[in-house]
Amino acid sequence: MNASSSSSHPGRFLSLAAFLVATVVSAFAAAEEPRFPFGREFRQLDSLATGPWWTKPTPKGAAPPPPLDVPRDEVVAFALYTHDHGVLKMTAQLFPLKPDEPREVRLELQQGGQWREVAVAPVAYPGWSAHFRIEPWDATRDVNYRVRHGEVAGFTGRIRRDPVDKPALVVATMSCNSSRTTGGRAEIVDNLLQQDPDLLFFAGDQTYRHTQHTAGWIEFGLQFRDVIRDRPTITIPDDHDIGQPNLWGENGKLSTLAGNADGGYMYPPSYVNMVQRQQTWHLPDPVDPKPVERGIGVYFTRLRVGGVDFAILEDRKFKSGPAGKIPRQGPRPDHVNDPSYDPASIDLPELQLLGERQLKFLRDWGQDWTGADMKVALSQTAFCGAVHMHGQRNNRLLADLDCNGWPQSGRYAALREIRRAWATHLCGDQHLAVVVKHGIDSWGDGPYAFTSPALVNTIYGRWWHPEDEQPGANPRADCPLPWTGNYRDGLGNRLSMLAYANPPDIHDERQRGDGYGLVRFNKQTQTATFECWPRFAKASAGPRGQFPGWPVEIAIRDNDGREPVAWLPPLEFHELDRPVVQVVQQPSGEILYTVRAASNRFQAPVYRHGEYLVRYGQDRPDTELDQPLPAGPREAAAIAVGQ
Repeated sequence: MNASSSSSHPGRFLSLAAFLVATVVSAFAAAEEPRFPFGREFRQLDSLATGPWWTKPTPKGAAPPPPLDVPRDEVVAFALYTHDHGVLKMTAQLFPLKPDEPREVRLELQQGGQWREVAVAPVAYPGWSAHFRIEPWDATRDVNYRVRHGEVAGFTGRIRRDPVDKPALVVATMSCNSSRTTGGRAEIVDNLLQQDPDLLFFAGDQTYRHTQHTAGWIEFGLQFRDVIRDRPTITIPDDHDIGQPNLWGENGKLSTLAGNADGGYMYPPSYVNMVQRQQTWHLPDPVDPKPVERGIGVYFTRLRVGGVDFAILEDRKFKSGPAGKIPRQGPRPDHVNDPSYDPASIDLPELQLLGERQLKFLRDWGQDWTGADMKVALSQTAFCGAVHMHGQRNNRLLADLDCNGWPQSGRYAALREIRRAWATHLCGDQHLAVVVKHGIDSWGDGPYAFTSPALVNTIYGRWWHPEDEQPGANPRADCPLPWTGNYRDGLGNRLSMLAYANPPDIHDERQRGDGYGLVRFNKQTQTATFECWPRFAKASAGPRGQFPGWPVEIAIRDNDGREPVAWLPPLEFHELDRPVVQVVQQPSGEILYTVRAASNRFQAPVYRHGEYLVRYGQDRPDTELDQPLPAGPREAAAIAVGQ
């Protein structure tokens, strides 16, 4: 085209200019977005969403991921958020963008009936996520939001106010969302919308796409976005999210052994960090943000919602791998099949579970009750091996070192910190729903734990099935399940089984034992009620629609199950409303517990005779009584604290 023809046809000139701009943008984007962002050696990683992704056909097969080349008004797939103490964090997940499309998204809030743009964020590559941080955030009101890309694409939802005035906080707990079953999750989402939880917790394995996390993460988001869009959501990645069959993170080292039992990560840190960015950036900031080896980031943190304080743990990241460190006890480094083995032989002093950084976090978290009436610990997997059959109904395994029952000393350390806050534990991963009461030094002296079922259980079945088919000591009364009571797992750990949901037939879609959990934390009665809902149940059926053995109600106080042998004199606080009380054993200095009193009167149980320091405060135990208190009988004169 010559200059004269361009000048005589201004519309054609503008089209040419737009074409040239698009060409420059495309070339710039191509230069900025490498075809193999994780290196040519790992060109398979996220290949459906990197490089010239729009030229790649959707994979064929029995369970293909969703197409990523969507109508351009649909490129904002979903968004998820949390807010805590004045900070809102939100992640917007986009479908992959084409070279001529803008690399930024906008967040708008509805204020006074009008939409107002409050933030603009770049789109991260690889991964196609964008992240917003708004502070200060007013958590006392609901606010509608929309995430916009370009002129036509958007996603809308509502940021809920903090429900601090609700007597009970309802938490949905979920994990293990099989990618072998494609399509929606309407049967679960419809129930959740009816049950209206205040918080969603996805404990890991949101996708099993392994090397295609962006496609799998978008698939997960499409399945659950109608319930995610308008309530705070916790998502933490587990082994399959980062493409591994198992994960013992061992502080970020490189894993080179098939099955990864040597410990560490098999894929590049940039891939692991992409997964963590997509799934966890919207959580409150990490409490200790220093990366582990090779620059792999961390996300362990706390979130307070409705007066319940959640410790979000990374129970895989620091854990030691078994291979080469302990005597081999079975066909795999992580499996024990020899019934004559000594559990103490694999509980070696150098082995780690949560690691010192997270144990310190739990110690500090347990003593800070700002904005909290109850405390809950969240992790990927269980602190015991509450499973007998693995994969097939007749495949008995004595012990699986993938669970947090090993190393045993690390388990004890974690459970003692959780117990010190009278905290409840929620997790997933095991593909078998159970409620247990942990034992540390004796049966029942530890906290309660609820492991949710797999959302869709087409990957791996598991069963609780004691070999002698007998109930344990102190079985649960009035329970239809035959095998409850006190047991030891294959690692020698004490547990008290309260409920389990064995799949009747792993090959029948409606009998796989899959579904989700609900937990109702009642702040007024200081109780928690565990509900367990089969995937195809109807919420309208009420309690009868749950798995046999549920619901299970516990007293929060009983998360410390030690039997008192004496009591300290009752304390009556005259200047503090429901203070935090800490009891410290003398002369050892061991903190027995730090808890919020249910009223302005508190009488502390203790577990041996002697003297105890008592500290107290409105949200932290920052004031110490003038002198230690002696342990004695429960009937004693009250001590006034304050005027």
